[in-house]
Amino acid sequence: MPTPPKVVAITGASSGIGEATTRRLAADGHRVFLGARRTSRLERLVEEITKEGGTAAFAELDVTDAADMRAFIEAALRRYGRIDALVNNAGVMPLSPLEALKTDEWDRMIDVNVRGVLHGIAAALPTMRTQGGGHFVNIASVGAYEVSPTAAVYCATKFAVRAISEGLRQESAGDIRVTLVSPGVTESELADSISDPAAREAMKTYRAVALPAPAVAEAIAYALAQPPQVDVNEIVVRPTASAQ
Repeated sequence: MPTPPKVVAITGASSGIGEATTRRLAADGHRVFLGARRTSRLERLVEEITKEGGTAAFAELDVTDAADMRAFIEAALRRYGRIDALVNNAGVMPLSPLEALKTDEWDRMIDVNVRGVLHGIAAALPTMRTQGGGHFVNIASVGAYEVSPTAAVYCATKFAVRAISEGLRQESAGDIRVTLVSPGVTESELADSISDPAAREAMKTYRAVALPAPAVAEAIAYALAQPPQVDVNEIVVRPTASAQ
């Protein structure tokens, strides 16, 4: 049986995995509510989805601001009346060796990759509890399972997302589903934030084989499509040609 349409809020929806997920879920008939800082991109994306017969809306969102995240969820509720799933996708990846001491970049990764997910949970969980159900899809990385040079802080944030997701799952048995999706190297703008020259060069080699973003969107759509009694907890998606 086809999955009944859901209301799905997506953070970091302006590009990469977030944009691909938006397109895929809208094509599946879900009503999507998009959040990101680059609203011009969101506006174009909503226009395209609407022209194709889908249902989409957007709001500006900075996931590092807890009040902003609450306003985002409230806007989705005003628009659609409920929220069935939140895809915590927003993330940054400014890799560098620890000895480079790029503490501002460390703080940024912690704020976006960890606090952003926590802010999403805090904003949406009460509503999901009231509704009697909901689904969090948290985007981590293969970096949630292994650590690489220049990626210590980034991997730490993704280990944290994995731990938070498992804790939420255990505390929410019975009504809230939790899925951790951990992609390997994927076509996106994440590497554009790398300011360290050596790490940026190494990433070019690493990205020689990369997943297309729609492949990750497919995994997210699969998890959302399961019946209510099925909770897909972890999905790791890697390029076939990648050893990491």
